[in-house]
Amino acid sequence: MPFRLLQALPSALALAPLLGCGALVAGEISYTNDVQAVIAKAGCNLGTCHGNATGKGGFKMSLRGDDLDYDYAALIQDVSGRRVNLFDPDRSLLLLKATQALAHEGGKRFAKDSWEYRTLRDWIAQGATRNQPGERKLIKLDVTPQEQILVEPAAEVQLKATATFSDGSQEDVTSQAVYEPAQVGLIQITPGGKITKLQNGEPTLIVRYLNKQQPVRLAFVAARPDFEWTPTQQNNYVDRHVFAKLESLRMTPSPLGSDEVFVRRAYLDLCGIPPTGEEARRFVADQAPDKRERLVDRLMASQEFADFWTLKWADSLRVESRTMDKRGMTAFHQWIRHAVATNVPVNQFARTILVAQGSTYDVPEANFYRAMREPNARAEGIARVFLGTRLQCAQCHNHPFDRWTQDDYFQWSAVFGRVDYKVLENKGVDKNDKHAFNGEQVVELMKEVKFTNPRTGEKLKPKLLGAAELDAQTLSAKNDLKAAADWITNPANALFAEAQVNRIWAHLMGRGLVDPVDDFRATNPPTHPELLKQLAREFVDSGYDLRQIVRRIMTSRTYQLTSEPNATNKDDQQNYSHALVRRLGAEQLFDSLHQFAGITPEFRGWGPEITRAVQRPGPTNGRKRDTVGGDSEQLLAQFGQPPRLLACECERTDETTMGQAFTLISGPKVNELLKRRGNALSRLMDSKAPPEEQVDTLFWNALSRAPSPEEHTTLAKLLSQSSDKRATLEDLAWTLVNAKEFVLRR
Repeated sequence: MPFRLLQALPSALALAPLLGCGALVAGEISYTNDVQAVIAKAGCNLGTCHGNATGKGGFKMSLRGDDLDYDYAALIQDVSGRRVNLFDPDRSLLLLKATQALAHEGGKRFAKDSWEYRTLRDWIAQGATRNQPGERKLIKLDVTPQEQILVEPAAEVQLKATATFSDGSQEDVTSQAVYEPAQVGLIQITPGGKITKLQNGEPTLIVRYLNKQQPVRLAFVAARPDFEWTPTQQNNYVDRHVFAKLESLRMTPSPLGSDEVFVRRAYLDLCGIPPTGEEARRFVADQAPDKRERLVDRLMASQEFADFWTLKWADSLRVESRTMDKRGMTAFHQWIRHAVATNVPVNQFARTILVAQGSTYDVPEANFYRAMREPNARAEGIARVFLGTRLQCAQCHNHPFDRWTQDDYFQWSAVFGRVDYKVLENKGVDKNDKHAFNGEQVVELMKEVKFTNPRTGEKLKPKLLGAAELDAQTLSAKNDLKAAADWITNPANALFAEAQVNRIWAHLMGRGLVDPVDDFRATNPPTHPELLKQLAREFVDSGYDLRQIVRRIMTSRTYQLTSEPNATNKDDQQNYSHALVRRLGAEQLFDSLHQFAGITPEFRGWGPEITRAVQRPGPTNGRKRDTVGGDSEQLLAQFGQPPRLLACECERTDETTMGQAFTLISGPKVNELLKRRGNALSRLMDSKAPPEEQVDTLFWNALSRAPSPEEHTTLAKLLSQSSDKRATLEDLAWTLVNAKEFVLRR
């Protein structure tokens, strides 16, 4: 709060000592340490109450005590002088409403005989001062236990919070701390920090005191008196970490998946399409003990791997045509694909993007900045993609769940604030859309820009996120972008490596060790912290080799477990006791349908080299003439293809909907693929193979497995007795592509 505002406080404040108010209490009450603890404990400064953007009942405070000066002025500068009554503390609205002696929309926050009431009353009686000479500061908050596993009948745990101050003193602040569960319905917490289980699970909660907070992770485990851990084969350190936690949680991992399950899973995860029937049969027939490891290496060397993992990067880097135009989008996509195909180290890949300048046609990676034209958007996108950190909350107020302040946010934005654009031409059709471009641009750095903090109006100095300010010497020697790129990709920056391996883990396992993958913070701890650290160390030691981490994960037994749960792990969704079933992505499903039908799709507006949806550079947002075609475009959109308008994988969804079911059951696209002459069904009929062999072929091509004896007998008989074998083949094929095994990755 500016000094001039504090000067305008009521003159009664200066008179308080003369009135003898301070003689009513024994100890001095600190506004910063004591009063703020009461306000936080009562929930007054939460977004649901007076911390709301517009406040409540004419009284507005900063969210969670972000701005103590602002809050102090809000308390003291009440025009009526009633909110804090220095002449009669007990008549202060601050106390009357909180105890509900007067009507209060927020209800009763504490009793008149509580420590909260005594603290506020004594502070007012002492003169409601803002600062005290030599006032100590909170420097650390310790919470015990931080992690604990409780096996039935244990159902309660008492937390203890200890505050350490700048003068070296420590205090038990268990009763003053705020306890916020991250999940609803798992636990119940008393104001004094006693936790009672409501149901088994792994709840996380945040313990907050003043400006410090600590996460606590608990696990309430069923007794399972008959549980006995059976030593399970471990292929590498991934299994050691995962199985150790499963044993402590009294969970038995599911068995190893079959060869049929593994080959389909590996192809989908690495190449984005299932194996052909012939490829699946050949793998299953192979008797070599190392065939799974060899398959992983062979698929990672394939063109399909480069296509599919380029798609993953393209989602995060916002490769789309509205801002980049089709030529820029295509150039950027080709650049990314070349980097993936040649296994460019991920730190080098990231650094090249971050420092890119020049023509968006001649320097394709410069299109990254073309898609994010505001400093704040660049700062948020880079933090999410390369550091796994969400900053957007800190734009309006200090981050409620992380350490980032508003000043951190704007100083980080200033690092990318000098990026400018020279629009050489813009042939865009929609003149009303200021973010749609069609023509060459040059990304460059302005020589000098004056940055001001919108909160204070003061000059803003660029600062790396959680690191040092960029001094003039650094800026002149490197420039902002190079300084940021060097810092982000430096091996000493563990967050970059952890964010990247966590993203790889999520792609392969269906869930990040930190989840969501772009939400690294102390209050969202990883499920397996030591595993995350070891993967990150290997990543750095390997020279940031993406394939090395993919290989490590896929050759683990954990990755290869079946998706079928057992009695001990049926409710587990975060400890990798069994494979997580998930729906195929939009492009995966589109390409799988065409591969099964034996038809190469046509993509209008693209060259003949684009033969699969996964190869398309990106969505042609706003350019309807460059589309796959009506039914195909509808199918891709229906199954969650993202428009790439955000630097976030959250745009892509794998949720299942009724609309998706109807698209497969009765949609024109699937029907047309199966009925088209010259497709795989036509070739199967022309082969004159016996019904038994035709059934086998359909199953291997669609589901990567042989039919069961019952399926084989029943369907072969149906086909042999049919008077219209083509129609029957189409019906069988329709049944297979609508089977859960086809639509789901398991």
